[in-house]
Amino acid sequence: MASKDRILRLKEETRCNILDASLQIVKEEGWQALSMRKIADMIEYTAPIIYEYFANKDAILLELTKKGYVILNKALQQARSEEETPAKQLEAMWMAYWNFAHEERELYQVMFGVEMNCCVMQQTFPEVEMPYEVMSEVIEELMGDKATDEDAVCTWYYTCWSVVHGLISLSMVRKDVSDDINRQVLTNAITGIIRTIGG
Repeated sequence: MASKDRILRLKEETRCNILDASLQIVKEEGWQALSMRKIADMIEYTAPIIYEYFANKDAILLELTKKGYVILNKALQQARSEEETPAKQLEAMWMAYWNFAHEERELYQVMFGVEMNCCVMQQTFPEVEMPYEVMSEVIEELMGDKATDEDAVCTWYYTCWSVVHGLISLSMVRKDVSDDINRQVLTNAITGIIRTIGG
């Protein structure tokens, strides 16, 4: 039994090593440099062993996307727990979203296809719904009696998301605007939308 557990543990470690190596390559050289051969070289395995864990590069991108959503969701839950009112919770969650995008830049890029082709957005998996689920609860609370149906809540979520994602994308591809200005634009936009939701 101990031997079986050890084999499973080693397999999981190898799988994690492959994902970690993939992310390291991307951080150092960009998404265009990622290949199964490079991953194998980095962890000192042969390429066929990599294929035992992941069918192709898209399978690795999908796992990194899932990982990104898990990290993002934890950040959103943490931000929500630190504030008491729905308005403050929503503002804190969108700021956490912004911070995640810049602290985990490569994960955000693969999650949303920023500066790269996104090959995984056509697939659905539970992790991709997590940000909407946690934020829509707070939006519904903030809307109060005006939260008449799911469409109303959904509209406000996508209003916020389109503004925040747009600003993040611009800040990643354009370097001529300072971080301070970007953050101020984000704060102005989000607080304005929140006032409208709760007004």
